[in-house]
Amino acid sequence: MDRDNQTTVSEFILLGLTDHPQLQVLLFVLFFVIYVNTLLGNFGMITVIKVNLQLHTPMYFFLSNLSVLDLFYSSVSAPRLLVYFLMESKTISYGACITQFSFFALLVTTEAFLLAMMAYDRYLAICNPLLYTVTMPRRICIQLFSGSYIGGHTNSLVYTCGFLGLPFCGPNAIKHFFCDLPPLLELACSDTHNNETLLLVFSGIIAAFSLSMIFISYLYVLSAILRICSAEGRRKAFSTCISHLTAVTVFYGSITFSYIQPSSSYSLEQEKVSSVFYSLAVPMLNPIIYSLRNKEVKDTLRRLIARKNFLR
Repeated sequence: MDRDNQTTVSEFILLGLTDHPQLQVLLFVLFFVIYVNTLLGNFGMITVIKVNLQLHTPMYFFLSNLSVLDLFYSSVSAPRLLVYFLMESKTISYGACITQFSFFALLVTTEAFLLAMMAYDRYLAICNPLLYTVTMPRRICIQLFSGSYIGGHTNSLVYTCGFLGLPFCGPNAIKHFFCDLPPLLELACSDTHNNETLLLVFSGIIAAFSLSMIFISYLYVLSAILRICSAEGRRKAFSTCISHLTAVTVFYGSITFSYIQPSSSYSLEQEKVSSVFYSLAVPMLNPIIYSLRNKEVKDTLRRLIARKNFLR
């Protein structure tokens, strides 16, 4: 097509999850409950860690930052999705679409790196408990989190620059509920092979690095746990890792279907379902996963609730 005859798209239409009015009402209620629980759960986790001085340790430093990430992460897509359920107009400007995607790529990549840093933290805590406070001072924790953020920012910048180079001349209907890269590539008026390759390669590198660090860390952790003589000691050591392993499984299990697959096997409906899970459900599940099996967090919550009831 002649570039001179192309009409540049200034806005997109988000088709969302369904066009059935009854389902939209049901989905609005469902996602509203999910988003409210996400806010309450993550704000609650941050508050619990802040008020309990015993939780001012490297593990809870990373956990509180994970909660902060999840607050922003879910807020990238959830508020606009909820508004679109109630409105007939589902348009989003080109600039807002780029911004939404950029922040999403930044936060999802940062979370992937942060989960790897948390695995490294568990390795040091279990394999080198006597040197743990020396090898993981607050300065190192901040550096590790900053490194995760820089990695996320770099990945987001690469994807966004690639996206900005694509011409969009119509149609402008995105078969998704937010501006994600795979459905956007389908609307481009030029060959997107390089963008698809970039997406697959960068996603693969990030996943390979993060999962390798997690896998290697837990190989050492498992070896250290098996050397513990008492069954109670092994149970306590393993219990400090099971929450993180669950969070890693849920996060990577859902995101793999969207980004770490060749375009030939890409399924839009499958991608929508996995997107709902990793962009909306995972931020809600993380505080639940970490609090259900964590005695210190549960005890602090009980004390906060008891104090609130007493003040009444």
